[in-house]
Amino acid sequence: MTDLEAAKRIAELTAQRGGRAYFVGGFVRDELMGCKDDLLDIDIEVHGVKPEELREILSEVGEVLQYGSSFGIYGLSGHDIDIAMPRKEHATGRGHRDFEVFVDPFIGPGEAARRRDFTINAMMQDVLSGEVLDPFGGQKDLEKGVLRHVDDKSFAEDPLRVLRCAQFAARFTKPGAEMPENFTVAPETIALCRSMDLSALSRERVEGELKKALLKAAKPSVFFEVLRQMDQLGFWFAELGQLIGLAQDPVYHPEGDVWVHSMQVLDRAALCRDKVSEPYRFMLLALLHDLGKITATEEVKGRIHAYGHETKGLPLIEEFLRRITGEEAVISYVLNMAALHMKPNMSASSGASVKSTNRMFDEAADPRDLVYMALCDKPVMSGSRPFTGDPDFLFGRLKAYEDTMAKPYVAGRDLVEAGLKPGQDFSELLSYAHKLRLAGIDKKTALKQVLSMAKKRGV
Repeated sequence: MTDLEAAKRIAELTAQRGGRAYFVGGFVRDELMGCKDDLLDIDIEVHGVKPEELREILSEVGEVLQYGSSFGIYGLSGHDIDIAMPRKEHATGRGHRDFEVFVDPFIGPGEAARRRDFTINAMMQDVLSGEVLDPFGGQKDLEKGVLRHVDDKSFAEDPLRVLRCAQFAARFTKPGAEMPENFTVAPETIALCRSMDLSALSRERVEGELKKALLKAAKPSVFFEVLRQMDQLGFWFAELGQLIGLAQDPVYHPEGDVWVHSMQVLDRAALCRDKVSEPYRFMLLALLHDLGKITATEEVKGRIHAYGHETKGLPLIEEFLRRITGEEAVISYVLNMAALHMKPNMSASSGASVKSTNRMFDEAADPRDLVYMALCDKPVMSGSRPFTGDPDFLFGRLKAYEDTMAKPYVAGRDLVEAGLKPGQDFSELLSYAHKLRLAGIDKKTALKQVLSMAKKRGV
């Protein structure tokens, strides 16, 4: 039995008891938007039957899973279906989970939909008849591409909805538009979001919304632009707010300030996130790579410079990341790559040697990602002079590095076989062997040079 077949069976059994079952939330919205690929998780709300009756109905369809008796939320083993009863919620604190929930199967569809966040998520569709109930004008907002909150009181009780609003705006594009055009946020919703305090949210919830924007949006910059409109960069994304109005040399950056540049880089990164090792950490790198300009920017002889911003920004980047995530591997990657992000284009511009680019790639947490980062970061051409290297140069040098690393090289066992005993000097000898490897020295010649060095040192 498919998920949809199970949903229909639940609806039939509910109707036999005098109730009705509705598809709700994102399922209805995505179907009306024609997002067939998103119709994987089915949400059903069952009206007009008591909780014990709903359990009996579900047990006739499959093994019942209960996620919280007070919430009235159930599932079926082997199915991606959430079955809920109509409920009211009342905030008891400032956190996302600080709610008291009241299950009421008989409050009616209109009142049940009032607790939803946006009008486009407040539509309901009868599972059996296909009738769409739209008590708050969600279809009209969907056609116009507008995000509008349903209820002032219930919306303001959940501060996570500010971030959900921004990530929906970034992810959704107007149905039927010839060119992809993102949703806009209704002025009254912007105004309400400005008044909300996000400081009590958990970083896990914040990161969850950020991930959706970075990984699912065609233009992730919209997420941050909407938060900027709402004056909500301040607590979780404070460093990004400091990029607004931070000037750059117009010769190299005619696009504008560091904020504009960072948003452009982020959107370019979205175009190649399917080519990198781990998209989430790559997108964070693109977002944060120029935070160092906050402290490094200065005017020298009438020109704006940010010398050393790639390293001066590392403390700011780490502070941002530790506020958002607990993934040490992500933090390590972004810090490593941010420190190197200037080197590829500089190497291409100067025509650096293979030995030099080999050393650069060897420092990188992911050499291929570093090339893509450099291409996303490329400044706009000014006049006839391009301020970036040829992608062919960078990928060519990457291939040279990968070929070098694929060749035989001097390892610890080679030194042991040559009669050397492992000891504190081994690490220094192996470091020297690695430098020879990066320089393209073949293994046989490199081994001779390493053994010669060992002999001179009396190893």
